[in-house]
Amino acid sequence: MKAVHDDRQARHDPQFFLVNGVPRPSPEQPERIARLRAAAERAGCSFVAPQDHGMGPLAAVHSAEYLHFLRTIHARWQHIDGAGEEVIPNIHPAARTDGYPRSAVGQAGYHQADTACPIGAHTWDSAYWSAQSAVTAADLVLGGEGAVYALSRPPGHHAYADLAGGFCFLNNSAIAAERLLRAGRRPAVLDVDVHHGNGTQGIFYARGDVLTVSVHADPERFYPFFWGYPQERGEGAGRGANLNLALPRGTGDEDYLRALDTALARIDAFGCDALVVALGLDAHVNDPFQGLAVTTEGFRRIARAIAGAGLPTVWVQEGGYLSDDLGPNLAAAIEGAQG
Repeated sequence: MKAVHDDRQARHDPQFFLVNGVPRPSPEQPERIARLRAAAERAGCSFVAPQDHGMGPLAAVHSAEYLHFLRTIHARWQHIDGAGEEVIPNIHPAARTDGYPRSAVGQAGYHQADTACPIGAHTWDSAYWSAQSAVTAADLVLGGEGAVYALSRPPGHHAYADLAGGFCFLNNSAIAAERLLRAGRRPAVLDVDVHHGNGTQGIFYARGDVLTVSVHADPERFYPFFWGYPQERGEGAGRGANLNLALPRGTGDEDYLRALDTALARIDAFGCDALVVALGLDAHVNDPFQGLAVTTEGFRRIARAIAGAGLPTVWVQEGGYLSDDLGPNLAAAIEGAQG
């Protein structure tokens, strides 16, 4: 399998993460890249660098206002007397329709949903190349590759059109799906991360041209808390084009695979001819977030089932955090996708 990644994606090195009111080191560390890339290569992936497709594919999904914010906010933040090294919000609007301030502090609150997406000096550069990796992977699939893996880091599925959150800045999976759509394909995004793909859902929620499906831990007591419920089916033209399969905490391989069967049946019914898989590995039993209990062999079976749909597929890396199982989980998934 071909794979895409750029070394500049490691420059983003977030330091701040808030857990139950206590500052902690961020689990979204650059070391994830080294472990994931080594595992992908062991599984037979051949890496290429992404092409620079410019801002167009990003602006097809994200607002120009938001992209300008991401590109400029860190430099602006440094002009604030006594400001910290990272951009971290401390106030938020009550609604997206509230006023849009000129203040850097106010705009941080508008465009950053939580404290899990601090913006440092190199965040934009890393997020940009993470997105370009996903675009290049989509183009390789459009060019005839049956499956391509985008080692996109930082991840993206919690990012809305104008809102960062949950370690995510640019929605790589949505950007890849939009790329496929504009080339004439009818794509679905299948999110298998332990957390609901709320940003991806939000981007396509009122549209009927991209199907979004997410299999995740029940958000009643798990991030992102406010999205990911079964009744969220889409709105307007998108009614029926969103499917959430929320699983009880601790769900293991067999029940997960049954939910995946439901997801794949919906993708088939939608008439998809291309697929983007938001590949989170944090559903693993030993992942630090402890949401689900999928095994390493479970990831092999999940990927094999997805590949069995027979659709050209862009596999976009989402979550999966540091543990001794991270690399083996990716290797198993890639082997399942290839086998």
